[in-house]
Amino acid sequence: MKILTIGDIFGETGRQVIKNYLPQLKKEYQIDLTVANVENTTHGKGISRKHYWELKSYGIDIMTSGNHIFANEETRKLISEVPDLLRPLNSNPYHPGPGTIWTKIKGKKIRITNLLGTNFMPLATENPYFALEKILNLQDWDLHLVDFHAETTAEKIALSLYFDEKNVAGESKKISALWGTHTHVQTADERILPKGTGFITDLGMTGPYSGVIGAKPEVIWQRSKYGLSAKMTPQKDNGQFNGVVWEFDDNNKLISIKRINKVF
Repeated sequence: MKILTIGDIFGETGRQVIKNYLPQLKKEYQIDLTVANVENTTHGKGISRKHYWELKSYGIDIMTSGNHIFANEETRKLISEVPDLLRPLNSNPYHPGPGTIWTKIKGKKIRITNLLGTNFMPLATENPYFALEKILNLQDWDLHLVDFHAETTAEKIALSLYFDEKNVAGESKKISALWGTHTHVQTADERILPKGTGFITDLGMTGPYSGVIGAKPEVIWQRSKYGLSAKMTPQKDNGQFNGVVWEFDDNNKLISIKRINKVF
């Protein structure tokens, strides 16, 4: 089983990279399931109905998100109508849409869970440890994948190590892989933790390469040097692709992690 996870798709450039590169990548690695974080898909913040269907047409199976998921008002209705768009499980309980879902691929039941970090996040959220522990009680999967949309490296590492310690060989009550999103810079720390959980601090970003985490540098200079407000206008260039391929054997054991970082 080979699962491709794609770092935050940012704006028009990110969508174009997915259109041009994803079919080739899926064929090259013989991908069975594609999961992408899409909270920055529409002009760098949120995802519109139009862009949701655009990404589906390019071959993305499951879409995760983060703190910007409801930046577009229309997403509130969309997320209740489609089966494969997630908002963070531990976000406001009144928010529409699922925080965890499952799908079946090649006879394997795969659960995907989306979590939001608490450090330096502007949203009030439930503790991600408690939220994920509730899901573990379901024990209804062969593989369990977690997108942890969080700001700090330490928070991502701590959560992954905690739940890796809870893994028991031969039981379904475990986390198969946990990856970080949100910071838009791919980290080089992919690894298989002691109890078998796959981990990387951040998948990175699929979108502009020459900007500042997707935005035009001029916008960031206005904010950081002059202290003036400025709209986060997406940078436009040929783009980059960031993601990871996770390979599991027939016994649901993670056997390899392949980090992909391609600049066009």
